[in-house]
Amino acid sequence: MAERIKYARHRRVRELFLGLESFFQRRLWPARLGVIVVVSAVALLVGIVLFSYGSTLYDDWRQSRLLRRATALLQEGKLNKASQTAQELVARHPDSLPALHVLAEAAEKQNLQEAVKWREQIARLLPADLESQLNLASAALRFGKLDVARQALDRVPSRDRDRAAFHVVAGWLARAEGNLAEQEEQFAAAVKKEPTNDLYQFNLAALQIHSRDAEKSAKAHDTLQRLSKLAPYRTGTLRALLNDAVARNDLIAADNFAQQLQMSPEVTFGDYLLCLNFYRKLDQKKFRSILERVKPVAARDPSNLASLMDWMNQNELAGDVVKWSDKLPAAQLSSTATSVEVADAYATVKNWSRLKRWTRAGTWGESEYLRLAYQAIATRQSRPRSTNPNAEFESLWRSAEQLANEEPERELALARLASKWGLEKESEELWWRVAENPPTRREALEELRRLYRGKNQTAKLYDVLQRLHQSSPNEAPITADLARLGLNTGQNKEQSHQLAKEAYDRAPNEVNCALTYAFSLSRLGRNAEAVRIVESLSPEQLHDPHAAVYVALLLAQAGRIEAANNYIAIADDEKIYPEEEKLLDEAKTNLETAAATPSPMISAVPAELSPAPTASPP
Repeated sequence: MAERIKYARHRRVRELFLGLESFFQRRLWPARLGVIVVVSAVALLVGIVLFSYGSTLYDDWRQSRLLRRATALLQEGKLNKASQTAQELVARHPDSLPALHVLAEAAEKQNLQEAVKWREQIARLLPADLESQLNLASAALRFGKLDVARQALDRVPSRDRDRAAFHVVAGWLARAEGNLAEQEEQFAAAVKKEPTNDLYQFNLAALQIHSRDAEKSAKAHDTLQRLSKLAPYRTGTLRALLNDAVARNDLIAADNFAQQLQMSPEVTFGDYLLCLNFYRKLDQKKFRSILERVKPVAARDPSNLASLMDWMNQNELAGDVVKWSDKLPAAQLSSTATSVEVADAYATVKNWSRLKRWTRAGTWGESEYLRLAYQAIATRQSRPRSTNPNAEFESLWRSAEQLANEEPERELALARLASKWGLEKESEELWWRVAENPPTRREALEELRRLYRGKNQTAKLYDVLQRLHQSSPNEAPITADLARLGLNTGQNKEQSHQLAKEAYDRAPNEVNCALTYAFSLSRLGRNAEAVRIVESLSPEQLHDPHAAVYVALLLAQAGRIEAANNYIAIADDEKIYPEEEKLLDEAKTNLETAAATPSPMISAVPAELSPAPTASPP
């Protein structure tokens, strides 16, 4: 009985607790659910943040690690591995400036053209940074990309264009374009900005030592003498001083410099060739003795052997090359560079049969196109000229051109060879192709200029001058030539007058620029101003027959009959250009008209404009 009562109590208590639990569950479940949702959301958000932050931290850590490794490899000289590591970083972060700098430096140290690509990317990211643009310009110059270099300099802000470093790079660009006058201006500006910089002093002095200005040349000589005492500049200054002494025929000074250069630790085989230039002038007997001692030294190395043969071919010793090559073992003549020089020697001495045999068999590797070209020349030269093209020559030359096609260095060598042997049609086509390559554009346009001037093709000549002006717009003599030809032929008259003034403003003391502007003024009806410009020039500058034509015309228009006749006499019996002959005829007509027309008394002609009728051009 007692057990039943106890069990009934337990059951009621349990039912009570179950009821209370059910009550609280009904009341608390919505709140608990809300808490769970909130906690879950917060946890998810925190997880996302932590993952993102952790990923960024890892990425930053990885980037720093790769950069440190690439930099260390670069400093250790392990350039390929440094590049690979930096490229891995750039693949993930294309705009990583530190990685791009590593890639650029590694490529430059390996002399790889990729350096230009990396420098371009850096310059794109830092468009207003002077150093980045100058580094790009320098890399572009190093690999012959003149257009890229010019564009980089054009992007330099005006506030930075008077920095010494800018002037130096601009000077080297001018040099690459063939504008030596602007190169000197830029180097002089760099020295003016940083007069204690020995490198800038050396650059300017090495250029000005060849100046016609005695004061500049003397100052450059003193600078080079001072720098020759400094180790970094010793060999370079000795080369410049030796060249200058040989050019001035100062054999005592040249002997001193030659001996110093040969004792220099940095002396090269090219320096020995430079010394040969001097010894050839000093004493033919001593020169021959030295040349015979140099030959066996050169024969030990194929590159030196080819260099010596090339020097001999360029210095009227091709016959000696032929005799020497007969004595050398075949193995020493097997290099392609030596094969080319032997062929050039045979061609120079016009031994066409031996040249044909030399080029008939074998292959010359990368110079195979020259083997075919020399064979073509030998074929044409050894047979009488006929009205019909030589089929064998045409076939061989076309094969040579195909091997050189789209290879700038090969096309240049082939163009030079074609010009040397008077292949006008072939050389013209090649020079136009060579002109597409910025590093060789100036040489190509100058060759085309000579070709068209020689054939008096003024329309084509004008086109070449336009291209020369476009590639070197600040070169005053070229600007003047373009302006004068335009005025003579009636092409782009307004532009020609403007160009004439630009050239004169840039170089008023340069006779070509001064006379072109004076001619322009006379065509605009301002002859009095034109005559004043002519009067400012020294008489020696006006004795050239081409210059005399314009002076005669201006004086004839001014009614200065006697002086005009004197300049007509200077030009009359000389070979002048067809357009100048027309101007000379115009001057004579003006004089005839002036002589037949009574005029007021003309004031005395200045002595400067009254050269003796017997004066002859220099």
